[in-house]
Amino acid sequence: MLTISSKAKLCSVSPDPPPHEEIPPPTLEAIETVFAALSHEVRRHIVQLLSHLGGELPSGYLAKRFPHSWPTTTRHLHVLEAAGLVSVRHEGRNCVYRLERDRLRHIVGGWLELLDPPTPEQTWRSPAPRSVTKGQPR
Repeated sequence: MLTISSKAKLCSVSPDPPPHEEIPPPTLEAIETVFAALSHEVRRHIVQLLSHLGGELPSGYLAKRFPHSWPTTTRHLHVLEAAGLVSVRHEGRNCVYRLERDRLRHIVGGWLELLDPPTPEQTWRSPAPRSVTKGQPR
């Protein structure tokens, strides 16, 4: 499980829950962090490249795919890494980036579940009596 502090821009990895435990829904802070990372067109394109071209790609390969400078691509990769959407592995002087599909699916899927229509059990009803009765003058 990856925990992200948006104020400090730090990531910490905690052990995954055992398989029999249900994974809790994503927090609103985690959803906000991921959507902020995906708000830029280039970062969405990087996620798509990693997804469709094998899941792991070197930073140089990614940087060549864009018209902007290498440092700009690196900044975009760092934003994705801070959001937990990619992880980086160092091979000598090279960095290889890997898409964290499970985290992306968990956060975006959790947000999409918030859009599901409520069931009768989830529909909010006030516990107090109605203050206005139909058909009666005030």
